[in-house]
Amino acid sequence: MSSEALSASGIRRITLEQSKRARVGHIGSALSIADILATLYGGVLKVETPDDPDRDRFILSKGHAAAALYAALHLRGWVSSTELSTFCADGSLLNVHPEHALTGVDFSTGSLGHGLSIAAGAALGARLARSTRRVFVLLSDAECNEGSVWEAAMFAAHHELANLVAIIDLNGQQALGATDSVIRVESMADRWIEFGWETVEADGHDVAEMTRVLSSFDYGAGAPHVVVARTIFGRGVSYMERQLKWHYLPMSESEYRQALDEVTSAA
Repeated sequence: MSSEALSASGIRRITLEQSKRARVGHIGSALSIADILATLYGGVLKVETPDDPDRDRFILSKGHAAAALYAALHLRGWVSSTELSTFCADGSLLNVHPEHALTGVDFSTGSLGHGLSIAAGAALGARLARSTRRVFVLLSDAECNEGSVWEAAMFAAHHELANLVAIIDLNGQQALGATDSVIRVESMADRWIEFGWETVEADGHDVAEMTRVLSSFDYGAGAPHVVVARTIFGRGVSYMERQLKWHYLPMSESEYRQALDEVTSAA
């Protein structure tokens, strides 16, 4: 483990620091999943070492939020401070989207809508290998606009992949605007129920609630599981919350200082 405790506030702080240093965007998307990653890497994922063949697998399908994932991997002690400081630098393994060559990253992602298909294959592979490993995949709500997601959902339900969990980051925004303005996704939970998944809605910023939900599933038999996690885009930074421009923009020095103060004071 890193000398710093793994927490959502720590993930947000590191995300801000590295995004400012690299002068890149996708900050709001990363901030919305900090609590979910803190839940997973703080205890839910069974991963003693990142090379254990029977470790749980995690797939960040919304790969553009990779800064938050790198922060979690750093706090687990798998990405060093030196490596972290190369985020988005030439020749770095820490790019805008995650690459499996980096320790702790199981699958390269970034082409939206494909993560659930990869996860379903990994879950079926675990069953065929008679492994107890589970597979967790974090999707954006906007990805649910894509047909490939629902093909994978049908596949997973048909094969009763109980060792598979999808978490939907329901922050209501995507690159071109509000998700409901692009393609409506109201009744998200009902859609997954109709596709044969065990479906739970939760507060995606409540680590205790998310931990309870993920610990309640039967991973041995039955339907795959989905958590529809209600989140806020840009969570933790007042001027970023629900503001579409923070899908794209880097921070100025004054914006960075305000953001860092808010995240630090909330810890």
